Amino acid sequence: MLTAAPTVDHLYGPFPGSADKPDAVPVPAAAVPEPYHRLLVHTHHMTVTVEEFYRAAVDVRVLGCRRAGDEYARKILLATRPGGRVVQFGLVRIDLGVCPEAVRAEILEGKTPLGRVLIRHDMLRRIEPVEFLRVSLAAEMAGWFGAAAGETTYGRLGVIYTGDRPAVEVLEVLAPVERRPRG
Repeated sequence: MLTAAPTVDHLYGPFPGSADKPDAVPVPAAAVPEPYHRLLVHTHHMTVTVEEFYRAAVDVRVLGCRRAGDEYARKILLATRPGGRVVQFGLVRIDLGVCPEAVRAEILEGKTPLGRVLIRHDMLRRIEPVEFLRVSLAAEMAGWFGAAAGETTYGRLGVIYTGDRPAVEVLEVLAPVERRPRG
């Protein structure tokens, strides 16, 4: 069942024993440093945000999925096109029961980032960050990012609503990025 206050443990529930599960500690939004702050502390789809930041479209790579009735969970990577640089890990739980058939089919197909699907169908537009996280990367996740195990990055937990009902819970972890000068 979806909740308005997901946790890392809750989201990883359908994937017990995942070697990629990072060590994540909640931090206040004000403690999230740049450039992570502008990448995470907002109410927009992360697909659009990372595409703007990296100045490249992103493709989705589905690492694993589980389905129980209308509840669908999947772990994904977003990678830039061209080049294939992995810029974000995501873990979502979706209530497919609130999705029209065309949206449900596109989500289950796994070829388009979730944010892009929802935007294209003008669905589920209220995005609420629940918690911001300082993340120490597990070796497997670090490998996807081309980073060292234990390296620090940032992420967020959030909920996407349809009306007042939680429709999507999400964990989004960014690849470590170098600080860029303001300009």
